[in-house]
Amino acid sequence: MQLDRPTRHALERVIAIAQTDTGQGRICASFLLAWHNPDDNGGFGLTDLWGLDDDTASDCRLLFDWISRYPVYPDELGYGDDMTILWRCWRDQ
Repeated sequence: MQLDRPTRHALERVIAIAQTDTGQGRICASFLLAWHNPDDNGGFGLTDLWGLDDDTASDCRLLFDWISRYPVYPDELGYGDDMTILWRCWRDQ
């Protein structure tokens, strides 16, 4: 399975934000880590989307739509290292 260009760009923008030590970074990391492994990383509260700016929320909506149609994890798309980095930054406390 491959991501289409707009979805790939949205994912990469969300990953970049998730790597920042900000409120939006925390929300984006939680969103991505819930996709990667919700049992180990915790779920994602949809109301957390209220804490994102419009562009970032739009990227998350695009990703949510894509995820709902394709049973693929981020590591299967080549983003496993990014998920490991996010886990270490946000969950391995």
